[in-house]
Amino acid sequence: QVQFVESGGGLVQPGGSLRLSCVASGNRFSISIMGWYRQAPGKQRELAARISSGGTINYTDSVKGRFTISRENTKNTVYLQMNSLKPDDTAVYYCNVYPIRAAYWGQGTQVTVSS
Repeated sequence: QVQFVESGGGLVQPGGSLRLSCVASGNRFSISIMGWYRQAPGKQRELAARISSGGTINYTDSVKGRFTISRENTKNTVYLQMNSLKPDDTAVYYCNVYPIRAAYWGQGTQVTVSS
């Protein structure tokens, strides 16, 4: 059974930074493409960033230059460093494999960007 546990969210002012972490259970983490997804109030969940097992990275246009995704396979962990945060980044952030597996969704971590 695969589970993802996200942490690191919180309330931050515009321009601030947060680092999210996602710890995965299961023994296939190192070969999986991992993604950070987010769902803003009233909007569909979207892929913010993804990273392959070999380190190939893709970002959605709205976070390019501000967010950095990384992974530590020895710790079954994927990170999302978020800088220069904007109110539009307010959302619940989730990790999952890419393409998603619906059964793997965790609770997510809330990020609120507000002054």
